[in-house]
Amino acid sequence: MSDITLQAFMAQLTIGLIGGCFYAMLSMGLAIIFGLLNIINFTHGAQFMMAAFLAWIGLTQVGPWLGQPDLQVNFWLALVLAPALVAVFGMAIERTLLRRLYHLDHLYGLLLTFGVALVMEGGFRYVFGVSGQGYEPPEILQGPVDVGFMLLPKYRVFVVAASLLICLATWYLFERTKLGAYLRAGTENPRLLQAFGINVPVMITLTYGFGVALAGIAGVLAAPIMQITPLMGGSLLNIVFAVVVIGGLGSILGAMLTGLGLGLIEGLTKVVYPEASTVVVFVIMALALLLRPAGLFGREA
Repeated sequence: MSDITLQAFMAQLTIGLIGGCFYAMLSMGLAIIFGLLNIINFTHGAQFMMAAFLAWIGLTQVGPWLGQPDLQVNFWLALVLAPALVAVFGMAIERTLLRRLYHLDHLYGLLLTFGVALVMEGGFRYVFGVSGQGYEPPEILQGPVDVGFMLLPKYRVFVVAASLLICLATWYLFERTKLGAYLRAGTENPRLLQAFGINVPVMITLTYGFGVALAGIAGVLAAPIMQITPLMGGSLLNIVFAVVVIGGLGSILGAMLTGLGLGLIEGLTKVVYPEASTVVVFVIMALALLLRPAGLFGREA
């Protein structure tokens, strides 16, 4: 540790913060879906991957497919279209498959979404192979920016700012608005809410779509940083589930703060003891389950 300069230390923490932003956005989507719908959504990683692939297809493949080589769906348009398409796909899964399992144990939903995730990953692997695809960030976000202690790519600064804004807006929407109160009431006492003329099944479907859209936004934001492969979501999902467990199942605030915090801890671990950086999140999860099974921000039963 003594050989590490302050500059390197801060740089590693900054990189950890960027990873934490992805953890926070993905885990918030999972927390919304589990907290309001009681579904352990194993397709979340595959939906993250799907959005990244849609952005890549829009930028590099749509033009040649349509015989218009110059036609491209740029990053900004993909940031809207890809999450919307993934959300529609997710809502179709909710309406046709998951709705049949609401009265059963959580395990059935977990197994179903796990199977759907495997089918999605297999389908993308069959069509696009296992090689990673690259995705250039938009021109305005290319190049470095001086943050005082290091030169950081502009795009990564944008990812941190955009992720924090989306996380705070999502938390405010679900925890501080009348719409959020309706959503919580709809899951706890749907008959009462229906008596006020609110279509609860549609509201549940839209809520599921919103949680999936968060995974889609994270996928598009990750496309210029990670290699786009069919397995990119699956490898990230293990950590994201750990974040949700540590933060408290169903806690939106817990998912956001824990995701950011664990990203920083992971970055710090890479400075202090790099060999432990891949397991530190799971060690913390084990300790959290032993000391506070409901999670740091979860409610005790």
